[in-house]
Parts: sequence; C-alpha cells; structure tokens
Amino acid sequence: MPASLSSHDVARLMSEPSPDLRAELAGKVAADLAGAGLTSSEVKLAQDIVRTLARDVAEKVRASLSRGLRHSSHLPRDVALRLARDIDFVALPMLADSLVLTDEDLIGIVRNGSSSKQEAIASRPNLAETVSDALITHGEEPAVAVLMANNSASIAEDSFNRAVTRFADSNRVKEAMVLREKLPITVAERLVTMVSRALQAHLVKTHELAPATVADIVLTSREHAIIHLSLGASDEDLRQMVTQMQRNGRLTPSLILRALCTGDIAFFEAAMAAKSEVPLDNAQILIHEPSRRGLAALYRKARMPEALYSAVQAAVDVVDETGFDGEARDLERFRSRVITRILTLVENVDPSDADYLLDKLGDVLVHAPTDNESSRLHIPMI
Repeated sequence: MPASLSSHDVARLMSEPSPDLRAELAGKVAADLAGAGLTSSEVKLAQDIVRTLARDVAEKVRASLSRGLRHSSHLPRDVALRLARDIDFVALPMLADSLVLTDEDLIGIVRNGSSSKQEAIASRPNLAETVSDALITHGEEPAVAVLMANNSASIAEDSFNRAVTRFADSNRVKEAMVLREKLPITVAERLVTMVSRALQAHLVKTHELAPATVADIVLTSREHAIIHLSLGASDEDLRQMVTQMQRNGRLTPSLILRALCTGDIAFFEAAMAAKSEVPLDNAQILIHEPSRRGLAALYRKARMPEALYSAVQAAVDVVDETGFDGEARDLERFRSRVITRILTLVENVDPSDADYLLDKLGDVLVHAPTDNESSRLHIPMI
C-alpha cells in the first residue's frame, strides 16, 4: 500500500510532476481517504485533492485514483460519478465496487455506457431491482449473462420474463438463468422448452416446477434416451436425478406410473428404490418377484397411493410378460400392451393420467408400422 500523503507530496503535486509521479501520489491520497484515521479537515483537504486528480489528463492517474477509492465511503459522489463516466480503464473499478454511486447513477451509465461498463455494474453485489431491470432492458448480452449469474442481484419476475423474450437465442443468458439459485416458477416453465436436456434436468432438480411440467420434462428427456430396455438398466445420472426429485417432493405417483407405462423401467425401479429407501438392487428383486408380494411390500413402504396399486401391478405384469425382443417397434408393442392393460382399470386411474396414457397410445397408433411389421404390433381392444 502506498505511504501516507505528506505536505511535501502535495507541494510536488502542485508543481506539475510527471504522470508517473502523479499516479503515485493519486494512490497515496486514495489510501488516505479510504482510511478511517483522518480528521474532518484532513478529509476535506483530501477530497479537494481528489477532485483535482479526477480531472488529470493522464489516464493512469485517474485509474490509480479509481482503484484506490473504489471502497471509500469518504469519496465525494461527484468525483465517483466523474470517474464512473470516464473511459473503461478508469471507470471499471469504481463501477464494480463503489457504494457512493446511487441506483440512478448506475441506471444512467447502463443506458449510455459501454458493454464493459454494463458488465461491471451487473457484477455488483446486492443490485437493486431497478438497476437489474435497466440492464435487462438496455444491456448487451454479456452484461445480462453476468447479471443472471449474480445470485445477490434482485430481479423482478417481469424482468426475468423480459430477459427470456429478449435473449431467447442466447444460450449464455439462458444457461445463467437456469443455474441461478432461485427462479420464479413462470420463468422456469418458459425456459424448459428453450434449453438443452442437461439444463432441463437442472431445472427439474433445482426449481419449483408444476408437477405436470416436471413429468413432461423428465419423461420426454428419458424417452429420447430409451432404445432397448432391460432389468437393472440404470446409471448414476438417473440415480442422482431421482434422489433429488424425491428430496424436493417432485417424485409423484403420477410421474412414476407414467414412466412405467411408457416403457422407462429403469426410472420406475430407481423411483421406487428412492421412495422406499431401499437399495436399487433389492428394489429390482422385489418389483419383479413373481408372486408380487415383494412389489406390494415395496409399494407400501414407498407410501404410494393404494388406489393406484392395481394399475402399477398390471404394468409390471406386462413388463415381465412381454420384455423386448430387439425386433422393429418392440418398444411400441410394449407400450400399447401396458397402456391398454392399465386403461381397463380406468376407475383406479386419475383422469389426467388416463388422458396422458390415451395420448401415448395415440402416438403408438399414429406411428404405426409398415404392412410387413403390422403383424408384430398387437393393439388390444379396451
């Protein structure tokens, strides 16, 4: 840290020294003004000197002043604002840290300043909603991405939605939004259709989405990953996702039934293991035990709704009866059998689940096989 400014230094400053010397002196006066040991008269003198140095023609002098005074509470607001409006080299330390600047000062600079200045403001701790809104409305993409990554920034729900609309094509902004610690539900639900599957999974794990939205995200993502299924088909990512969903209360009976009926046996097994707090290997044995006593015991331990048990057992029966033969459209054949079997028990199935399963059955029929495959795809009558 530079030594304290002396009267000799002030005399040298007034005698037009070199830019390097003025920069050195600027560091000294900044250190003095940032400290707590000055008398009121010394503070006034230091402030007068700072005002002079803030108008210095040498950039390095003004930059030295800005770096040294960025945390000072004694810095006059007019000097802070002059430095903040200076070129980027001078302004950025002041914009990133100075608490002397008001929200109105920051908003004005957001509207008229460079992208680098906007980024510096976006990184400030505890930004007010008004400043965040100005950044979202007037800022360039890099600044808005920095703002979204700043978890201490206050951002209104309307501002979030404006950011989604304005930066719909910016993966950088959308990813930063998804990774925020907190996100309004309305915003999270808009983002799920606009981001990668990896980010969709993060939204499911982290943010409070509606149950139906969670089901659509999880099952759509999982369906894309299914080619051929077998008992014990699981992975660490699936285990982590299911565990997190259970912890956050999003591993609903409806989602579990839908996953089972659409052929995602691995998800069903992992979900039942998580809900019953039983190791996955043990859960798989209980689920597929021929007498179904194991499934019933696991089901009760998982505290799943009794009214849904007959539908779940029927689906597991089809899983164990059918399997996958590796031939064309084996997944479609499996789904048609499971769904039609479940729909015969419609009085035990929630109407929304029944509608979902009918839609899935419709998908199977729409994507019907070619003539030489049709004999292998049996659609039982309800």
